[in-house]
Amino acid sequence: MTVGQQRAWDTHWERLGQDVKELPAGPVDFPGWFGREAPVLLEIGSGMGETTSQLVADAPDVNYVAVEVYKPGLAMLILRAELLQVDNLRLLRGDAVDLITEHVPEASLSGVRIFFPDPWPKKKHHKRRLVQPDFVSLLASRLVPGGMLHLATDWENYADQMMAVCSAESKLDNPHAAEPGGWAPRPEWRPVTKFEQRAVEEGRISHDLMFLRNTLT
Repeated sequence: MTVGQQRAWDTHWERLGQDVKELPAGPVDFPGWFGREAPVLLEIGSGMGETTSQLVADAPDVNYVAVEVYKPGLAMLILRAELLQVDNLRLLRGDAVDLITEHVPEASLSGVRIFFPDPWPKKKHHKRRLVQPDFVSLLASRLVPGGMLHLATDWENYADQMMAVCSAESKLDNPHAAEPGGWAPRPEWRPVTKFEQRAVEEGRISHDLMFLRNTLT
């Protein structure tokens, strides 16, 4: 880590972050951790925090939780959040599946965001992709009715896989089903990530998918 990242980590991690493996059994007490009651939004894979920090700053009324495995990325996110003077961000280091399975109760999240996850482009590696039926079902069960699962990717065959998996999940509805391909319009509030900018330069088209938790199941 850089000197700045290390300083941010040493100064703020104890207050802002926790390791998933070190969490006590049972649900995370998000209201206690944030010091307030507010909708909880979970972002899976915050990377180096370029867009996450902006999204946090733009949503002061949301308790924003980012889960990421990469320590330097979390440290950079802390540094960016510090510069933006945000106080509605908490960080978890570790596996998102373990976190959600063991520490996030059903119908407790207002939203889940997964922006530009590792595409594992080789066909033999597609099974390693995060967005799979069991995981999407798990995520859907943790959303409140009306809560949104928002995905984005610049890999066309991953986007198609995401669409197929989410469309097949009975707990989710696509409010943009009438749009071409069922894709959601790219929201103006979602900052352009470095991955998306690279995709533009390489001629790839990014797709957003937005699915809402229904009340039927």
